[in-house]
Amino acid sequence: MRSAAADHEAFHAARREGPVELLGLDRPRMAAFFESLGEKRFRARQMMQWLHQRHVYDFTEMTDLSKALRQRLQERARATLPEVAADQQASDGTRKWVIRLADGNCVETVYIPEPKRGTLCVSSQVGCPMGCTFCATGDAGFARNLSAAEIVAQVHIARRHLAEGAITNVVFMGMGEPLLNFDPVISTARVLTDDYGFVLSKRRVTISTSGIVRAVERLRGLTDVSLAVSLHAPNNELRNQLVPLNRKHPLERLIPACHAYIEGKPHRRITWEYTMLDGVNDQDQHARELAQLLRGIPSKVNLIPFNPYPGARYGRSPDQRVRRFADLLLEKGLTATIRETRGDDIDGACGQLVGEIQDPRGSRVAASA
Repeated sequence: MRSAAADHEAFHAARREGPVELLGLDRPRMAAFFESLGEKRFRARQMMQWLHQRHVYDFTEMTDLSKALRQRLQERARATLPEVAADQQASDGTRKWVIRLADGNCVETVYIPEPKRGTLCVSSQVGCPMGCTFCATGDAGFARNLSAAEIVAQVHIARRHLAEGAITNVVFMGMGEPLLNFDPVISTARVLTDDYGFVLSKRRVTISTSGIVRAVERLRGLTDVSLAVSLHAPNNELRNQLVPLNRKHPLERLIPACHAYIEGKPHRRITWEYTMLDGVNDQDQHARELAQLLRGIPSKVNLIPFNPYPGARYGRSPDQRVRRFADLLLEKGLTATIRETRGDDIDGACGQLVGEIQDPRGSRVAASA
């Protein structure tokens, strides 16, 4: 974890570069910012309430701050939301926002309403460097990481367009690999769960990863939000084809790291995302292998019917085959669910998010992986 000295140095550097964007600061970083202004640390709580609970972004309207402090904030800080380039609603109620960032890149954020909850799926990168062979986002290329402020802003934008209380869950399952953008994602998770932020339960915030082992191990010491792993195959040979990262982070390293993440956390489990690809990973032997792989690990397997996109090399498994796969997992004692496809008529379904990338750099697996 960062030290207080490191936080102070970061803010002094930011001040030399320009105004500090406050939206993405978790409480320790917000407190360090106010200390850099010569203010007391409790100002962090006040600012977070103004931003995340009262939805006020104009410092002049923050009436419990002194006029002198409000003036300094106007000079040294900002709290800005990016532009909404498009707002689309699917026939099933799913809603997608295309959000244009300051540099012209666009990311996509999706809201999925359900009878007992509303899930917001946020992006963590512009594009994705992982190169999973069944995902439109990876095919589009990769430009850069998002800042914590750009991630948090997605929640603010969605909340402004939805009824109060509509967002009950936030998942880092949009564009990008969250654990390749580690610090901003952790800061965002802390804002989401803070009593002075969005006040979400840690169980209702989920970080999804394609399996960066060192990052999963590091994650355990910093947060206990829910973890979802994009598995998609029960053995290394097949997973190497579908998720190229597996060549560097094979299953014999990934599975124990994920199991360790929930050790000592009663009633917690790992969600394993498994996209069903016709004739590729959907056979009976794959289900049996998967059950053996996950034996003894508190798990939920989320079977995802493949969502086609232009240029996709795979097809969707037939519904009967998906149900058979789920039944085989259930027979082996695993919890298995079949995800309902939502928002596919606005390209808002899993694996379909593309956005608009101004500066794709073409890197498929970042060096930090």
